[in-house]
Amino acid sequence: MADVSANLVDVYVFRRRGGMAVELLLLRRRPAARLGGTWQAVHGKVEAGEKAWQTALRELREETGLTPAALWQLEGVNTFYMAALDRVMLCPCFAAEVDERATVTLSDEHTEHRWEPAQRAIAELMWPGQRQAVRELLEHIVTPSSAEPHLRIPLA
Repeated sequence: MADVSANLVDVYVFRRRGGMAVELLLLRRRPAARLGGTWQAVHGKVEAGEKAWQTALRELREETGLTPAALWQLEGVNTFYMAALDRVMLCPCFAAEVDERATVTLSDEHTEHRWEPAQRAIAELMWPGQRQAVRELLEHIVTPSSAEPHLRIPLA
């Protein structure tokens, strides 16, 4: 029977250009890495003693040098199977808004980054769970729904 693990997080980073147009940050994995050359969100492993939302903040800082103005948990949990490990992965997802003038400083995990309009970002993401997370971000965070205040994670 496959193991189940919940030791990864995804962080979908966005900014509002001119206070209106939403762009998402995409990172290209370095060629030698697992899934090398693909575009993805911030992604990382939970360290011992960390809460998933704390991992989201740390990975965001480590992979991009960014600090969010606001952070939300997304309702969806990205679920996928890794055959090489015979493991079902449960990956909590987060949305992080950054200032439109924030500068990205990439770690060595990635070779490039770009900001894309939301629909183009959805088309660039490889996995259905990633695309669904962006749709949820747009539906409940960018266009605030009644769920937005309940998804927001206090940073102070």
